[in-house]
Amino acid sequence: MAALFFDTGIAVNSEPQVEATPTIDRLAEPTMPAVPSQADHGAQVYWLSCMPCHGDRGQGLTDEFRQLYPPEDQNCWNSGCHGKRPYTNGFTIPTTIPALIGPGTLQKFQTAANLHGFIAAAMPFWKPGSLTDEQYWQVTAFLLRQNGLWDARAELNSSNAAQVRVGAGEAAPTPLPTPPSSTVSIPWPFLAGGVLLLAILSLIFFFSRKRSS
Repeated sequence: MAALFFDTGIAVNSEPQVEATPTIDRLAEPTMPAVPSQADHGAQVYWLSCMPCHGDRGQGLTDEFRQLYPPEDQNCWNSGCHGKRPYTNGFTIPTTIPALIGPGTLQKFQTAANLHGFIAAAMPFWKPGSLTDEQYWQVTAFLLRQNGLWDARAELNSSNAAQVRVGAGEAAPTPLPTPPSSTVSIPWPFLAGGVLLLAILSLIFFFSRKRSS
């Protein structure tokens, strides 16, 4: 209970005043540091082109994340939204959208080059290939940084991405065993003897023809 003191004739609340913690807007555009890195730029690319489906924390399109949207936009798979009958000029999205940040994510990509290649070819989902090459490298660097796989102080590009290990990836196909050769191998002594025998028979045939003539 609050205690009031009247030393000066003014009511004073003896309880400590606690300022209210501001509510964090998880959908707000990320702030940029004074000297942004490639991955920092990638955070903005992610916010604009990836977050609506993959979540503000890279968690995927979870029920919890969808609650951040206005009520009319929370059920993404309703007709008229992104379901079977989307809005005019809209598009249908998969019912399951994977997480991109966190343990076990990105495991199907062996290297950063594989990850970048996939993103550049297939994303954003509604308009693949619509970002610049620089933006694709930026968002790749951002995802790797958030997963602890890349030092954001360096720039990720085509010259070093293949050396950055990401996940196990799909195992390379096991080479099929080489079928046995259908050619019969003949030891050379037998081959040489056969050639010599053929030569002798040819000579005998030649001289026999000559005598008969």
